[in-house]
Amino acid sequence: MQQYIIELSKYFIAIFMALYTYECFAVFRFKDERSRRGIYTRQSLLLFLMQFLSYVTLALKSGKIEYLFFYAFVQLFLFSTLTLVRMIYERVNRLLLNNMCLLLGIGFIILSRLSFHKAVKQFIIVLISLALALIIPYAICKLNCVRRYGWLFAFAGIAALSVVLILGQVTHGSKLAFTIAGISFQPSEFVKLLFVFFLAAVLWEETSLKTLSLTALAAGAHVLVLVLSKDLGSALIFFVAYIFLVFLATEQYRYLLIGTVAACVFSVIAYQLFEHIRIRVLAWQDPWTYIDNQGYQITQSLFAIGSGNWFGMGLLGGTPGTIPYVEADFIFSAICEELGVIFGMCLILVCISCFIMMMNIAVRLKDKFYRLVALGLGIMYVFQIFLTIGGGIKFIPLTGVTLPFVSYGGSSVLTTMLLFFIIQGLYIRRQQEGGNRRVPDKTRQNTQPDRTREEGSADETAFRQERPPQ
Repeated sequence: MQQYIIELSKYFIAIFMALYTYECFAVFRFKDERSRRGIYTRQSLLLFLMQFLSYVTLALKSGKIEYLFFYAFVQLFLFSTLTLVRMIYERVNRLLLNNMCLLLGIGFIILSRLSFHKAVKQFIIVLISLALALIIPYAICKLNCVRRYGWLFAFAGIAALSVVLILGQVTHGSKLAFTIAGISFQPSEFVKLLFVFFLAAVLWEETSLKTLSLTALAAGAHVLVLVLSKDLGSALIFFVAYIFLVFLATEQYRYLLIGTVAACVFSVIAYQLFEHIRIRVLAWQDPWTYIDNQGYQITQSLFAIGSGNWFGMGLLGGTPGTIPYVEADFIFSAICEELGVIFGMCLILVCISCFIMMMNIAVRLKDKFYRLVALGLGIMYVFQIFLTIGGGIKFIPLTGVTLPFVSYGGSSVLTTMLLFFIIQGLYIRRQQEGGNRRVPDKTRQNTQPDRTREEGSADETAFRQERPPQ
């Protein structure tokens, strides 16, 4: 009986994930949140069903009761998040909230399977991150002075990245983080948010050649420090965000062309200057020839995805531990191996639905500053997903960035949660602006058009009679 439950669970998990993904896009058929309530309720149910089947499988296969205790804490957290956020902010976007909880839940499941200790550590970081992020929507709705500090954000970002360049620890040839009191920080994750606010604050009001030149210098300083730190994945994210925000602020396609040409030129220069980039490109071009060294990571990743097939080998049924740094850079491969390619494809679509919702919120914001903030954050989010998954499936060379909410990494989780709650704050702000706007009563206009015109004509006649001759 136990074996039947374990074997059937992987099929039901994939089916529930597919149904959840369908609901993510069904949301866009309706314009108001009230009409979407049924969809959100079904999503929540499917979320908890997937969690239940996953942890039951882990507990039955391993025989360890600790999985059930961790399951109880995770479910309490997910349920509290779904209810508490809605209690504090009634106008919250529930698709982004549900998807955030789903992605966090998937991360807890796969991390529990890979390293229970890291899963517990990630859970604690998520709790702290949520406590900090809950303040963000209130601040977004109340503070209007953020746009004044654009250049301050730029200087703070460059300074933070420079500290890592000078004092950071070397990890796999790159300086990514530094440690204070035993806690590791990766400033480039937090500077992403400052960078977007900097560009939005400078470009929302003026896009003259002088302004664009100054922002190019500041953006170039960010990228240069990251390149010197050999954090090339983050450098690429910053560069792409800058190009697209300049294009969206100016609405001139020539900046996209200039950015594309510049990216090609810089890629060639980086290939010539940095040995580890040449190694990654070599491993990407022909990993099978160098399977014992440079191509080991990517070949193991491809083996894992291929062995998973459509429905996966089941939790604890694969060998994702053979992939170096699987919990961070290659967690998507581990998901495909044990939960299946269908589950992995649905995961990508869920992330895309988040991006579409972010863009939907952005285009409806009338304040150009906040619109640019939402667009920039959305572009950074989806491009990071592209880099992570694209590197894991050999679509592009490896860049060493994490999958938001799913991969192990405290700085990444905290930054992504802040990003989502900034978008939530912008969504609430847009609704408040719409609610304060006076909407004409169409029923009254349609039912009493003649009377209105007659009253207007009478008033106009009286005005003409009372007006003295000139």
